[in-house]
Order: sequence, then structure tokens, then C-alpha cells
Amino acid sequence: QVQLVESGGGLAQPGGSLRLACTASGNIPSIYVMGWYRQAPGAQRELVANIATDDDNINYAGSVKGRFTISRDSAKNTLYLQMNNLKPEDTAVYYCNVVAGVSLRLYWGQGTQVTVSS
Repeated sequence: QVQLVESGGGLAQPGGSLRLACTASGNIPSIYVMGWYRQAPGAQRELVANIATDDDNINYAGSVKGRFTISRDSAKNTLYLQMNNLKPEDTAVYYCNVVAGVSLRLYWGQGTQVTVSS
């Protein structure tokens, strides 16, 4: 089993910054992809960014490209999301996700709230 714990959410003003972190622990099989998703009230969960662990190939949602940066520290089993120039529409619960193991199982964190408001 893999446990994912997110931290770093909170309240930011428009134009501000926040940094999210997600640490994986437990009996961790091979991790293939790590990513961040978000879900705003009344909306579907959507991909924000993800990174492949074999070649560090990165994908960003168009709405965050140029403002958010995903990175990882493999030694610490930790994934980060640096969010700059935040906008009110970035308000959502942000979830950490990994794809791991031979069965390519999905694991989710509990989510962390990000609110962008003046």
C-alpha cells in the first residue's frame, strides 16, 4: 500500500504563490507517473500536471502552463507543485496521484484546499 500525504494548501491572493508537496510512504512499488489533479466545486476532477519518473517527461494543463511548475525529489519520494500568479479560478481541492506497481494502480492523496481570493 502507498500512502500519499499532501501539504501546503491554503489561502492566497490573486497573483500570489503557493507550493504544494506530496510525500509517498508505505510499501512503495515502482512509481511510473506522479501528478497533481484538482477539483473545483461542481466540476470534474482534472489533471493539473504530471511527470513520468523514467524520463521526467512533464505535461501541464493549458490553464496552468507558464504559471505552475511540477517537480519531484525521488530520494524523498516527494512531489511538488509550485503555483505562481494564482487566479481565483485556481481555487479547488488539489490531489496528489501516483501510478505504481506492475498493475499500474492509481493511488490518491486526501486532498488539500487551495483558495485564491482577495
